[in-house]
Amino acid sequence: MIEKRELHTDVLVLGSGPSGFAAAYTAAKNGASVILVEQNGDVGGISTSGLMSHWTGSCDSPLYYELLKRSSEQNEGCFKNEIISLIDPEKLKTLYLEMLCEVGCRLMLYTFAEDAICDGDKVLGATVINKSGRADIYAKITVDATGDGDIAARAGAEFTLGRESDNKMQPATLMFKVGGVDYDRAVFLGSFESTYDTPRGELQALAGEHIPYPAGHILTYKSTLPGVVTCNMTNAIDIDGTSAEDLTRATLTCRRQMDAIVKYLRKFVPGYEECYVISSASLMGIRETRHFKGKYVLNEQDILEARVFDDYVVKDAYFNFDVHNITGAGLDKTGVQKHFKQDKGYTIPYRCLVPAVKERLLLCGRNISGTHMAHSNFRVMPICVGIGEAAGAAASIAALKNCSLNDVDAKEIRAKIYG
Repeated sequence: MIEKRELHTDVLVLGSGPSGFAAAYTAAKNGASVILVEQNGDVGGISTSGLMSHWTGSCDSPLYYELLKRSSEQNEGCFKNEIISLIDPEKLKTLYLEMLCEVGCRLMLYTFAEDAICDGDKVLGATVINKSGRADIYAKITVDATGDGDIAARAGAEFTLGRESDNKMQPATLMFKVGGVDYDRAVFLGSFESTYDTPRGELQALAGEHIPYPAGHILTYKSTLPGVVTCNMTNAIDIDGTSAEDLTRATLTCRRQMDAIVKYLRKFVPGYEECYVISSASLMGIRETRHFKGKYVLNEQDILEARVFDDYVVKDAYFNFDVHNITGAGLDKTGVQKHFKQDKGYTIPYRCLVPAVKERLLLCGRNISGTHMAHSNFRVMPICVGIGEAAGAAASIAALKNCSLNDVDAKEIRAKIYG
């Protein structure tokens, strides 16, 4: 029998997607000892293992800007030295690791966060498991950046699953890339509200006719490599991303759609006549699961009014109400993409990162406290980096001062972020 180990750290970050990376990097940069736990073999979550095409949306986050700058310096060919939002997943995997090593963060890859360690309402850390066995990691502050809030849920933090009215969640997607595309003639449609007419018909309409339900739309994006296009076109509905059985079903559903999607691209979309699949994501793209109840619940009116909170820790967050159709392909009737009118950006208060009851725990990324509609906006990666940066700053302050997260001042968090 392998004996359970015991580890101690100032800050424990669970999950290394854009928000988890940002939290771990920021906490370590500000002097806290940090352990970052990731179930995959690479850092980056959806931005890398999920094969995401680009950083969509925006946020006034110094760390996000640094990621863009350092990524663009590494990209090849005509993109070199340009500040761009395109992602080269392989280069970004390495960049994340290099940056975490620069600040002395301890990495635990291939490690699954199994359970919360609690003393009443205090979260003392988490039990993790990997090939070496189990370990209890005790931390002054635990940051749940698992996307689904797995450890926050196991600690008993209150949440709503999906849409408030019926608990339905946005569909899941497995991203993939095709090569052999003629960029001189290629069509790139970046939103559901984008259309393109051809002699055979409009491309979104043709996708609905020729790609099997529940897929049936076209979303194609440029990449950093010549002739390579990222496709956001597979679709699995009625998926609960907190269920292993549903994740398995989503994988089968999406992979079975890929051949039909390629046939559609070859037949109807200019520039794609000779395209072929060259890679697919190793991580299912889950858009929505648990929405935790924090000390404040961000809502859609806060976003539409560009509300500036006194305790804001994320600023100039900008995106749209990106609600994918919960019952099929395309945009949900509640969603608004290119016709979204609020262009000022909005703020997210510190209270959305702090669970209503639990202590020594921070929410981080798409699992923060917000409504279904608000979540459809703040769930995108640049905003999640800003949320993670705020969580990391708050965690380092509380850990190094040995104070409650409730006693951390948002002004001090902002000072750590913006100087």
